[in-house]
Amino acid sequence: MSYPGYPPQSGGYPQQGGGYPPQQGAYPPQAGGYPPQAGGFPPQAGGYPPQAGGYPQQAGGYPPQAGGYPPQAGGYPQQAGGYPQQAGGYPQQAGGYPSQAGGYPPAAGGYPPAAGGYPSQPGGYPAPAGGFPPQAGAGGYPSMPPGGGGWGAAPGGHGAPGGAQQGYPGGPAPGQPMPNYPGAPANNPSMPGYGSGVPSNPKAPAISKGYRGSLKDFPGADPLRDVEVLRKAMKGFGTDENAITELLGSRTNKQRVPMVAAYKTTYGKDLFHDLKSELTGNFEKLVLAMVKSPGQFDASELREAIKGAGTDEACLIEILSSRSNAEIINITKIYKAEYGKSLEDAISSDTSGHFRRLLVSLSQGNRDEREAVDVSLAKQDAQKLYAAGENKVGTDESQFNAILCARSKPHLRAVFQEYQQMCGRDIEKSICREMSGNVESGMVAVVKCIKNTPAYFAERLHKAMQGAGTKDETLIRIMVTRCEVDMLDIRQAYVKTYGKSLYNHISGDTSGDYKKLLLKLCGGND
Repeated sequence: MSYPGYPPQSGGYPQQGGGYPPQQGAYPPQAGGYPPQAGGFPPQAGGYPPQAGGYPQQAGGYPPQAGGYPPQAGGYPQQAGGYPQQAGGYPQQAGGYPSQAGGYPPAAGGYPPAAGGYPSQPGGYPAPAGGFPPQAGAGGYPSMPPGGGGWGAAPGGHGAPGGAQQGYPGGPAPGQPMPNYPGAPANNPSMPGYGSGVPSNPKAPAISKGYRGSLKDFPGADPLRDVEVLRKAMKGFGTDENAITELLGSRTNKQRVPMVAAYKTTYGKDLFHDLKSELTGNFEKLVLAMVKSPGQFDASELREAIKGAGTDEACLIEILSSRSNAEIINITKIYKAEYGKSLEDAISSDTSGHFRRLLVSLSQGNRDEREAVDVSLAKQDAQKLYAAGENKVGTDESQFNAILCARSKPHLRAVFQEYQQMCGRDIEKSICREMSGNVESGMVAVVKCIKNTPAYFAERLHKAMQGAGTKDETLIRIMVTRCEVDMLDIRQAYVKTYGKSLYNHISGDTSGDYKKLLLKLCGGND
């Protein structure tokens, strides 16, 4: 290493054994020892430091004895993972900064010296044990403020709050990358690159799968013309079910819903009332479901599941576990407006125990929807689930409720993987071993929906059509609500799981105009 303005000497700095001042030929080169005479370094008598004997040789001083600072040939510093290693110097915590073998690569021309020495404050750079926490949004420490650039100046960097790092005279200005810093320590891949802005867990960019629905907008659709077709199909003796099937089966929901207002504007009559008076059976139910908005239809399905003697728990779980926060909030508003009672109150009055808690939690529409996954937090959640179930006598359902209803779906998928690795058992099997009744089926449904939503709906459809009778309410609900979301994925999951296409199964299990319209929603055979 060489320093600007000083003659390079062979053999490093210092070359002689036994400390400083150097002998003939050492650094500084002039005779007379240290401090030197006029013109030397430092130039004035009684220079730095003032005590007799020149540069201080005491333990912990600068430079230290053999093996200290700066090291001999082999780089700066020479010891593995050290920067530097002398007593009283820069603390080297586990996971500290930086940690790669070979030490800290010096910039060309050496590190510019600053008045007062380096570093000046006691204790060096105060790095916490385990390194610095990664930033929020990149799988980092959950308490970090969102959207921040971490501690320090550069995004993803680890400088001290407020700008340049402590003990770093002449450090870069806030927002500037650190000079000659490595991208990331080779032996600690979880640490973000210093000053590089690289997140701690780089994620591949999301691949857009495009539109996965089976029903697409009809070009040039006009609700005023469409209601003429409906009126003509229902007017007079008999009903032209085929015309209704062809019209509704080729319009998306946003093209069908305006027909209600257009029908009343044009004919002064209620479309729902006329459809009910002209149609019957499951075909009527399917048509009425298709002219409602998604929120209206979901609210009406929840109402049907709750009211009466029995409760359709599977319907409640299906809707509340598969809808987004915005969709659930919209459903609760419509439910309150339509039925004069909040959805939460309706659920509370019709269910009990931990199953009621599960439904109430889901009905809040307050699930974390961030895409970033913190692996360390996922491991903690997996440990909590294990401790609440398999690893104790009895089961703490509240812990399952808290994690399954509040965490984001990408995070929960990571939790389920960690759980599998931790205890060698799938989370679904653990729930079945630890719980029973409605709370068991509810928790399992939430897990299945989070793991693979299309596969969950494929299973629901298969159960609706399997056996002696058909659960037409479930069949209608899923076909109507998913035909513009992920019906193509559901079809793929169906044929993969059951070896038979959804299209063929619907064809063999239904009939008439009801079948024709369902097959239009299905979109095709696989």
